[in-house]
Amino acid sequence: MIFRLLRAPLFALDPELAHGLTLKALKAMPAAPPPKPGPLSVELAGLTFANPLGMAAGFDKNAEVPDAVLGLGFSHLEVGSITPKPQSGNPRPRLFRLVEDRAVINRMGFNNEGGDKAAGKLASRKQASKGGIVGINIGANKDADDRIADYAHMTRLMAPIADYLTVNISSPNTPGLRALQDEGALNALLDGVIESRGEHSVPIFLKVAPDLQPSDVDAIARIALEKQLAALVVSNTTIERPGLKSHHRAEAGGLSGAPLRPMALERLRDFRRATGAAIPLVGVGGISSGKDTWERIRAGASLVQLYSAMVYEGPGLAKRILREMQALMKSDGFSSIAEAVGSE
Repeated sequence: MIFRLLRAPLFALDPELAHGLTLKALKAMPAAPPPKPGPLSVELAGLTFANPLGMAAGFDKNAEVPDAVLGLGFSHLEVGSITPKPQSGNPRPRLFRLVEDRAVINRMGFNNEGGDKAAGKLASRKQASKGGIVGINIGANKDADDRIADYAHMTRLMAPIADYLTVNISSPNTPGLRALQDEGALNALLDGVIESRGEHSVPIFLKVAPDLQPSDVDAIARIALEKQLAALVVSNTTIERPGLKSHHRAEAGGLSGAPLRPMALERLRDFRRATGAAIPLVGVGGISSGKDTWERIRAGASLVQLYSAMVYEGPGLAKRILREMQALMKSDGFSSIAEAVGSE
């Protein structure tokens, strides 16, 4: 109800300013406890997720409000993307609401305060033994001479304090970054990341783009299996513009939200087939309801993440999705999420 009242004035503001105000509001509010494991619990990579629903990277780039987000009902939050050095990102404006399409276009460019500052916050949180699962999405600086070295550095920095690490090579907003999805580069990158974990056995996830050819899917799946990655996150934003209505539709950047749903779902199915269901999948892209979440689980996702739908639905979205999903699980005759994964 409160969000319905605030939505019009928020939408009158620049989207990036509105997002900053949202983070400030979450900081100011006392955080509710994170959800506890129950009927929707998921076991993945040695971690117990209280439910399958997480907040995707991009919402909390600098690890400012992890506990507030978890208190909204999400089982996990992925902070970042975080790079070794602070960087301001691309020039503004760089974030656009496509209201008619229930979508967002962003070309943020990995704007963040840098690895050391985020690590300090997350180390303090870990020492306080807060509940919930916080993954760290790592990236490379735009001006890096050696991007693989950047990922290795971030792995060494974050491995002691992360519940899991997501290697993000799929943002369209850092020139040349998606080239790391090519077979040779990806092998070298993952070797560097895995070696840089040292004594820490932190699970490694890999986040991929939806804009992939079948041969790319096959190659990434093969490498993910060879490197024994903990999960694939499918998928990031798209550079495609499928039938958009908004006057912002021609803006450069990655498209997320409702128009991404069919492509992200199909790519999830592609990776399920390509991996032979031998590696867990995290479904992202166009999730805004319990039905969307349940569809992604039935298609092969063990976990699901969202972000853009929060722009349009507000902070009560997670709890509503979980209620809807629990009803769908019961009506379809499943007793657990694990039983439903890939059952379509």
